[in-house]
Amino acid sequence: MFGFCCKRLRLLVPSCRIAVDYSVTHLQKAPPFTRLYSSKPLLGVQDDKARSFTVSYLINSFGFSPQLALSASNKMKIHFDTPEKPDSVIKLFKDYGLSDAHISDIVKKCPVLLVSNAEKTLWPKLQFFTSIGLSGNDLARIFRVNANILTLSLERSIRPCYDIMKTLEIPEHKVPYFISNYYMFNPKVLSNVPHNTLILRAHQVPEASFPLWVCSHLLALSFASEKVKTNVEKVISMGFDPSSTTFMKALYVISVTNAAKWKHKMEFYEKWGWTEDDVLLAFRKNPMFMSFSVKNISAKMDFLLNKMGCQPADLAARPDILTYSLEKRIIPRCSVIRFLQLKGLIVKEDLYIISIVHKNEKWFLERFVIKYEEQFPELQSILQGKMGLAEFGLGFDESGGV
Repeated sequence: MFGFCCKRLRLLVPSCRIAVDYSVTHLQKAPPFTRLYSSKPLLGVQDDKARSFTVSYLINSFGFSPQLALSASNKMKIHFDTPEKPDSVIKLFKDYGLSDAHISDIVKKCPVLLVSNAEKTLWPKLQFFTSIGLSGNDLARIFRVNANILTLSLERSIRPCYDIMKTLEIPEHKVPYFISNYYMFNPKVLSNVPHNTLILRAHQVPEASFPLWVCSHLLALSFASEKVKTNVEKVISMGFDPSSTTFMKALYVISVTNAAKWKHKMEFYEKWGWTEDDVLLAFRKNPMFMSFSVKNISAKMDFLLNKMGCQPADLAARPDILTYSLEKRIIPRCSVIRFLQLKGLIVKEDLYIISIVHKNEKWFLERFVIKYEEQFPELQSILQGKMGLAEFGLGFDESGGV
């Protein structure tokens, strides 16, 4: 398979032939971040030579596949034909506590960093992040999610964003999460925020609630003030109290959902048996379900209504269910219930599946797993998604219910 990939790579970039041939011979012997370069000169013009060397470096230094190395190389406007520059970048990252695995992930996301000037461009940014109290683990968490932040200007972007962030009273433990969010840690997004927080205060949104929503719903305040005022008034007109915990969630959803998208989603829910009142009831209970894609919700609706026999109005009354993962929570829990039912240990009349899915993990484990695991130890594997009902010759019927 690897040989086929290399042949394919040579067809795509003929000048990479020597570099790839070399990597085929030595890749498995190369430990992390060691280079095994051919002493033979690469052929072709200077650009092709640099590209070949870049691809070879990515394969030998990070264990990239030929396709991944070529893809990463294509993302780089500038290639290198000596190891000095990328080596200096890797050493700098290691000096700040990043592991081999961290650096590999960072390069996958933003390979152009390898051609950065480690001393003049990257070091000041890393020094700034550590000066504000971020540890090596914090940096790893940030850069693995948003490596592109290291391509931003320190003085024009990173420092101004941080200065604004300080005014928002973000809890210390959430700072790495905030900085790693590509959409929020952006001068264009944050520039309007300080003024727009005054609009919230004017509508009596509690100061104490700011740290609770600032990391997840700040985008709602990134628009021009007139639009934010309009959205705030619209949310209030829909029955939300500015002092409630759902107000900022609703403001966020309304802010990122235009009229056409809202209409489309209303029509979508009506097709699943909801009335307009059902949609608005659900939205007032948990606005976030309206931020999920139609495709995501459709799969959950199909399973809960058609496989589990839930009623549309019941889901509207408990819209939290639609924000849960179908694969990680809904199906595994329903699978456990189905297994126990078919073993004669529980009866359908005693079940309210929406409540069962909604309950916390401790309650579910004690009620349906720990209670029966001595007799059926496979229940843990079913709940964890490691085993499906099909392995026991079981499944969900199409008539509704478990």
